[in-house]
Amino acid sequence: FAKDDSHAEDIVRIVREEFAKGNDVIAKITYKSSDGAKPLDLLKSFRTSYNPRIAVTVDMIATGTDVKPLELVVFMRMVRSRNFFEQMKGRGVRTIADDDLKVVTPDATHKDRFVLVDAVGVTETKLIESTPLERKRGVQLATLLHQVSLGHLSEDLVSTLASRLARIDARIGPEQRERLEATAGQTLAAIGHGLVDAIDPDHQLVEARMDSGTADPGDEALAEARAKLFARAVEPLAANPALREQLVDVQRSFEQVIDEISVDTVTRAEFAVDATARARETVESFKAFLDEHRDEITALQVLYSRPYAKRLTYRDVKELAEAIGRPPHRWTPERLWDAYATLDASKVRGSAGTVLTNIVSLVRFTLGADAELAPFPDQVAERFDAWLLQQKDAGRTFTDEQVTWLRLIRDHLAASLSIEPQELLDPPFSQRGGLGRARALFGRDLEGLLSELTEVVAA
Repeated sequence: FAKDDSHAEDIVRIVREEFAKGNDVIAKITYKSSDGAKPLDLLKSFRTSYNPRIAVTVDMIATGTDVKPLELVVFMRMVRSRNFFEQMKGRGVRTIADDDLKVVTPDATHKDRFVLVDAVGVTETKLIESTPLERKRGVQLATLLHQVSLGHLSEDLVSTLASRLARIDARIGPEQRERLEATAGQTLAAIGHGLVDAIDPDHQLVEARMDSGTADPGDEALAEARAKLFARAVEPLAANPALREQLVDVQRSFEQVIDEISVDTVTRAEFAVDATARARETVESFKAFLDEHRDEITALQVLYSRPYAKRLTYRDVKELAEAIGRPPHRWTPERLWDAYATLDASKVRGSAGTVLTNIVSLVRFTLGADAELAPFPDQVAERFDAWLLQQKDAGRTFTDEQVTWLRLIRDHLAASLSIEPQELLDPPFSQRGGLGRARALFGRDLEGLLSELTEVVAA
């Protein structure tokens, strides 16, 4: 085990000179392996083949990697974490069947021990016990991030943040991850790794050595290095209020925090309101939300404009659905639909169902663009029937097969708001011959027909 990649290169060079052996016998296996070989290929050879006999690494083989024929472990780097030391030492304790051992080392008979060579005194050093990352269980994420913004840093705070970010990263979906990474300029995993590295005693020792210029820095130098690492690790959070706010919103979307410490207070005392009053409050709050965010959310920018400045996309509608579903409102199309039905059932037809594009109907009805709240697919079907009638009156006719295809396109538009020729390669179109059959049916008019239908029935 070497200190770093450069140190590993030096060890490999010296060992090759001393033993007069080449690259096949002594290999550097790190994430930056030299000699043009891939690290994983070298590792596989080291595990299952006679050569290489000696592997020089930093931490690629330190954890989570079994090299069962290993009989000698040499420490040429210092570590301060007992957990990391035990994991590194544990590379030599793996047992192996005698026949498998002979495949790698033909003159070996049985592995019943391994040799540990300590060249730096790690076995004589007082190692630091590892503790769980989560150290502030009763503190909310918003409070932790606020402390970061104020520069109130401690090892427990940095460690707990690493734990919370790891939990968020494991639970978010692709869209949430994409938005967070766009705001942060990097992945949550990268920020988390930086936080974990900052609390790693070995990283702290290396930083103190670099800053002090001594091999054995004192407590004061270690404390200064620790503070420096903490500040550097939290910088992506401390300098980015938008990211802090977004992280809190994301966590609220899938976690319920039960506060067992704070004293409850009465926020409002009044007679229970009836269903109509609750529905009116929901509708008014929804309208206020739309007005407040009309310039921030793309779908609202489109729906507020007259005429529409651009076409609405499924991605735009999904962004709007996620926005209204966040705390504190947590609205769903079903809840909003029911509120309107409670206020005036004569103006509401059908239900929100599970079709995401029904949000378009909700917004248009709220803004007064539509006199009736009806499911978006129903509106698309009505516009499509009117369009077909107009085509017939204009002398433009379609075969039965063409009408079947047009109805499939209609249903796709009702669910997705747009359609491109390449989407005809997917089901249900592919089940009827796909894009090739569509071109055979409609010829050069296909692209224009798709654009026309999108404009007429889904706009």
